[in-house]
Amino acid sequence: MLVFVFRLLSYLPLWLLHALGAVLGWLVYGLTPSYRQRLRENLQRAGFGQHLGAAIAEAGKSIVELPFIWCADPARVARHAQDDNWDYVQSVIDSRRGIVFLTPHLGCFEITAQQIAQRTALTVMYRPPRKAALKPLIEGARARANLHLAPANLSGVRILAKTLKKGQPIGLLPDQVPQEGEGVWADFFGRPAYTMTLPAKLAQMGDAVIILVYAERLAWGRGYRVRFVPFDGALGATPASAALAINQAMEALIARCPAQYFWSYNRYKTPDGVDPAEAAA
Repeated sequence: MLVFVFRLLSYLPLWLLHALGAVLGWLVYGLTPSYRQRLRENLQRAGFGQHLGAAIAEAGKSIVELPFIWCADPARVARHAQDDNWDYVQSVIDSRRGIVFLTPHLGCFEITAQQIAQRTALTVMYRPPRKAALKPLIEGARARANLHLAPANLSGVRILAKTLKKGQPIGLLPDQVPQEGEGVWADFFGRPAYTMTLPAKLAQMGDAVIILVYAERLAWGRGYRVRFVPFDGALGATPASAALAINQAMEALIARCPAQYFWSYNRYKTPDGVDPAEAAA
């Protein structure tokens, strides 16, 4: 049933989906106190409190645009996206070095892998949804031509490592809270956040180039600008220094269009089995 509804919605124009999404964003904000509090607190902590109204609307758009991104004809989706700085990416591909694409929850992050996969094979780490009803929808949408999925477990890590050693690109979401033993505490907008160490480990192990990528949502449903940004930070010699460098790179990326970050995400939670940041300091 859910797949049918998403496919039906995918026929609507993007501008209409975004308009409906903006309305949904305000409804959820008004009706959900815990969501409202977290969104406001995270925005203000990062110094972007002035973008509250826009962030509420953009959060709604990020949900209602999913039927279009996941279920619309790929050629139609591609017509709504423009690449920025692909020449740099192509130069790395031509050098036969692996690439670790890091995509934070910024803008329409679901479209970035699709755009990359139009030009080169890409393997992305994938964590199945908790709700079984969403699994066929999400997996069917993400496993498209040239786009391969690696499970978020040890087997998936091995797949990613082998892919990099072949000089092929992989993709990760660096701002997801990892599970116990898979991260370290590193500052993110002035507060310790449990941060995954896998992206830096894979990049260093495979002598790969890190490239940041996000898809800025354009106004009035005009589509997306997929921006590829070189990572110019120094990872350092320890997992903690590498995690901090990546978090700082994410902060700089988010500052480009702060209203489009996923501020309602519980980025600062303590995973089960992990000592709180205060104890780890």
